[in-house]
Amino acid sequence: MMKRILVIGVSAGAGKSTFARRLGEKLGIEVIHLDALFWKPGWKEASLEEFRASQMEVVQKDTWIMEGNYSNSIDIREAAADTVFYLELPLLVCLYRVVKRRILNHGKTRPDMGKGCEEKLDFKFLKFIVSTYHSRKKKMVERIESYKQMGKTVIVLKGRKQINAFLKNMTFVIYK
Repeated sequence: MMKRILVIGVSAGAGKSTFARRLGEKLGIEVIHLDALFWKPGWKEASLEEFRASQMEVVQKDTWIMEGNYSNSIDIREAAADTVFYLELPLLVCLYRVVKRRILNHGKTRPDMGKGCEEKLDFKFLKFIVSTYHSRKKKMVERIESYKQMGKTVIVLKGRKQINAFLKNMTFVIYK
């Protein structure tokens, strides 16, 4: 049974936050958004030590869903997770979603973001998405293989239809 779940994706805009929230609702498991742990009010970054320590606290719990990539601390989540979801959507879909998210959340802080971090979008972030997409995709293939070798349950969902079908067709008996 899935108890400690890692949700990663090929890029910003892949749908990690939304998927994790919906999965958490279905399973009755708390969702931790790494952006909310990393970003402090006014878009100030947490120190790496503080960011890692906050994740170390979470992984001590019996159940959790953590979403986000943050490769500088993925070792913490990888070691503790029993299940990994990997979301891979086309680059143009990811870019579209990032722009759409910016428009829909103008002047607001998303629930999956750190407090006091109003939605923003700049050229640097868009360039980062475009310039790292293909190399991340290759890296994720390697990462998924390593998770399988570690004995973790790995579920790869490519595209909105697969994601929605998975969530719709999930049937679980939750024991608390």
